[in-house]
Amino acid sequence: MNTQLLLKGSLATLVGASIFPHQLSAQTHIILIVSDQHRGDALNCMGNPAVISPSIDALAKDGTLFLNGYSSAPSSTPARAGLLTGCSPWHHGMLGYGRIGNGYKHEMPQMLSDLNYYTFGIGKMHWYPQKALHGFQTVLVDESGRSESPDFISDYREWFQLQAPGVDPDATGIGWNDHQAGLYKLDERLHPTAWTGETACELIRNYNNDQKPLFLKVSFARPHSPYDPPQRLLDLYKNRDIPAPYIGEWCGEWAKPIDPTQASKDAPFGNFGEEYVKNSRRHYYANVTFIDEEIGKIIQTLKDKGMYDDALICYVSDHGDMMGDHHHWRKTYPYEGSVHIPYVVKWPAKYKFEKGTKLTQPVELRDILPTFLEVAGASVPNDMNGASLLSLMEGKTDSWRRYIDMEHATCYSNDNYWCALTDGKIKYVWRFHSGQEELFDLASDPHELKNLSASKKHQKKLIEMRAEMVKHLSERGEEFVKDGKLVVRKTTMLYSPNFPKKAPANKGI
Repeated sequence: MNTQLLLKGSLATLVGASIFPHQLSAQTHIILIVSDQHRGDALNCMGNPAVISPSIDALAKDGTLFLNGYSSAPSSTPARAGLLTGCSPWHHGMLGYGRIGNGYKHEMPQMLSDLNYYTFGIGKMHWYPQKALHGFQTVLVDESGRSESPDFISDYREWFQLQAPGVDPDATGIGWNDHQAGLYKLDERLHPTAWTGETACELIRNYNNDQKPLFLKVSFARPHSPYDPPQRLLDLYKNRDIPAPYIGEWCGEWAKPIDPTQASKDAPFGNFGEEYVKNSRRHYYANVTFIDEEIGKIIQTLKDKGMYDDALICYVSDHGDMMGDHHHWRKTYPYEGSVHIPYVVKWPAKYKFEKGTKLTQPVELRDILPTFLEVAGASVPNDMNGASLLSLMEGKTDSWRRYIDMEHATCYSNDNYWCALTDGKIKYVWRFHSGQEELFDLASDPHELKNLSASKKHQKKLIEMRAEMVKHLSERGEEFVKDGKLVVRKTTMLYSPNFPKKAPANKGI
């Protein structure tokens, strides 16, 4: 029997009739590096000179920087569901913060494993159960102290107790969602960022499997709070000009000054003053630099092993961090600090793409899996909402989506239940509970200082974007669109009918 046909037949059986490998490449390693809560403008290569990020900047110069990378459901679990499945929030089923399903039709590690990859995950997965594999051969996890499965202890915390028996890994004393800042109080090598980076390097150094290409997911738990860098990294920011928060004309509701010592340490809203914000940002940026250093070590290890040139390397984050912009903190909001993410891809040498390119088309986490599949030699399933980035690199921009959709179920406040559309130049926001609309001209107002929805000059664009939203939500039925009009909803939908298995929502975000 023809061995090529046999290979195609066996792989089709494994990964479903919608995928037929057309050129399996055993040489293309895939390295996915994910950080938690890294906002898109917190990189030097994204135009912020305050941030020290030479390794990620170098990766962008050696590949492609996608300037309008977004997270469609900007909190950890729904964002990671999109990354896992290559689908939109409505189609993977998570419209806000809850527990990821136990199993999906399409799952990144499983699909790559079926394509002959050795699959290994390191760091924060934020799945449930917490040691779920979803097709990984092995995962070594850091769940930031979160324990949701019986007797669960993360691999990082087990390693920590081996290194520092009896020592409290949370000695810094800052909560997981607190936005105050402080120094890491322990030996730097014990920090979860150092553990994640070194564990990835160890795996790469030990990888000698000539029969299988490597798929490695490296998932850092920072720069998500606690903003807790080591002293030496904070010192790098001592004299740097840290940007002040952007405060929109429309956010007077939260403008009243608040004494940080009298407010909740994890308050989602609040004007704590410019210096408070700058101090938190300084520590946050230092944690970005910490991650950047570890990424540099990973890249150097790949080069030392002779794997770098033939590797597809992608750096993204699950969502951003408002960091006091518009007196908002954390995520789940439709604003750029929350939804705009870093998005860098270094291509394998077999592609002769121009290095250092910058693209402006709207891309999202759902596009990562289709890209991996095509690079690995497989076709993208028709029911996967994401699209391979290779089409953009090949100049096929006319067929790319016009807008990316984003949304989040109610969180932090009753009116924080929304859906939005953007192309990186204009953004339209629809509030499900109130029916309020927001319109931002990101081309001239990238920090969303002016809501143009009431501007007579912009009514034509508002009507156009409203129609686009009607089109986007129509597949959801009359609960969302009726008689061609958007419907104000009294209740929140957290899981769509497409969610594979109903699960209770997590507590705390």
